[in-house]
Amino acid sequence: MDNTTKYGLFFLGGLVVGALGAMAVTRGKLEIKPLAADLISGGMELRDKVMAGVESVKEDIEDVVAEAQVKAEERRQSQEAKQAAQSVQAAHPADSEAEVAPQEKTVAAAAG
Repeated sequence: MDNTTKYGLFFLGGLVVGALGAMAVTRGKLEIKPLAADLISGGMELRDKVMAGVESVKEDIEDVVAEAQVKAEERRQSQEAKQAAQSVQAAHPADSEAEVAPQEKTVAAAAG
């Protein structure tokens, strides 16, 4: 049996079940309104619970993303500061040595 025949039989079965349901409702033997109301209210409660869960997960993800952005910005700034320090040191190597020498003399004098 190919897919077309299978889907056709499912469709016909659905039509038959729908027709039987319509006949039962019109004859009044089956009270469908209270059942439908209960079913719909249960579905609405389930939807509200699911949406609350989704909302809390969404907030958690937003918090994590915000923290990651802050850390990335801090990392970028520290790298820029290191690069700036290296470029200043490379541009003026004599100045950096001159700054180190007085500090060493001060440390030696304090120790001695």
